[in-house]
Amino acid sequence: MALSGDRSHPADQVKVRSQRHALDFERFDAITFDCYGTLIDWEAGILAALDPLLDPHGVVGRSDEELLERFARLESEAERGPFQRYRSILARVARGFGGEFGFEATSAQVEAFAASVVAWPPFADAPPALAALGAQYRLAIVSNVDDDLFAGSARQLGVDFSEVVTAQQVRSYKPAHRHFHEVLDRLDLPRNRVLHVAQSLYHDIAPARELGIACVWVNRRAGRVGSGATKASAVRPDHEVPDLRTLVLELGL
Repeated sequence: MALSGDRSHPADQVKVRSQRHALDFERFDAITFDCYGTLIDWEAGILAALDPLLDPHGVVGRSDEELLERFARLESEAERGPFQRYRSILARVARGFGGEFGFEATSAQVEAFAASVVAWPPFADAPPALAALGAQYRLAIVSNVDDDLFAGSARQLGVDFSEVVTAQQVRSYKPAHRHFHEVLDRLDLPRNRVLHVAQSLYHDIAPARELGIACVWVNRRAGRVGSGATKASAVRPDHEVPDLRTLVLELGL
């Protein structure tokens, strides 16, 4: 299935670009995806959810990058220790913003922030790219989220995934390896037949590389300073694309 819309990528440029990486896309039977940051624009969603949390307490004028970096740190801290569901993680993040900016969030504000995931918008290229890729490959999700929260996002993506592995199911958060072991077991494929596609170097590309799983980095933040809502990492992917539309074109779909 070809992607509709702008077709400003000449075929010869796509061919040249696809020859610059070492991945043999024909060897893969399945593609696993991170969801938030890769398919869902979680940075836009996070910032939108922070407004009603911060504004009533007079926290205004902070840059988007500062707020996203604070989120990355607070989320990572909350995910340490005994497992808690992602709603609880986000509730701790909301209260953490209050602690850092000198206010106490109300219960309603905390609950609204924790529930905001289902409203985070998909990237415009994600649904058509998934539809195109799904015609050729089995698609699976490995996500640091709760089942019910992902269900809301899945409705926006409009694609049936072969497998969905969430943090709630494996009681662990990436970059730990449990998601990846679980999805390989469910797909019943050797790791050299699976390609992992993700935006977060820290949460996804690093553990995929550690496990010997080929990976494509979707560099959604190209041209922007910092690592945004994820912790920084110096790991190098097998291949890099700026968006999913480019990946589909490189695959010739």
